[in-house]
Amino acid sequence: MQRYRPLLIPALALVLAACGGSQQPAETAREGEGATSTPAERSLYERLGGKDAISGVVDDFVANVAADVRINARFAKTDIARLKLMLVDQICEATGGPCTYTGKSMREAHKGMNITEAEFNALVEDLTRSLDKFNVPEREKMELLTALGGMKGDIVGL
Repeated sequence: MQRYRPLLIPALALVLAACGGSQQPAETAREGEGATSTPAERSLYERLGGKDAISGVVDDFVANVAADVRINARFAKTDIARLKLMLVDQICEATGGPCTYTGKSMREAHKGMNITEAEFNALVEDLTRSLDKFNVPEREKMELLTALGGMKGDIVGL
């Protein structure tokens, strides 16, 4: 599982932008809470809707990958429940949330896998499909994909 888990991350980074949909981002000020932050001051994690929203996108994303004949064989021996937990933690952390990702680095996890550009792009397409399904706003989607997109060099061709 360790060697497959991180393949999803870059997509999530191109990829981790994962949240929205029926999960609406938290209001900037709730009655009685006295919150004063503006939307621009809120973290990407908050604007995406928090951990529940990220979890929903990750669930859908993993289902997309499982159905994608271009890449699903890469995940045949993966512990899917653990994969989802790790993805949620990685996205949560990458977007400014309270989680801590404890998995391997992308370079370490993908070394020797010889992941192709086409496989990487398929993963990104699957993630984007989930982000669109959950109506993640364009700004947040691009911030997430950009945040995670930097991982491509640590994944493809190693």
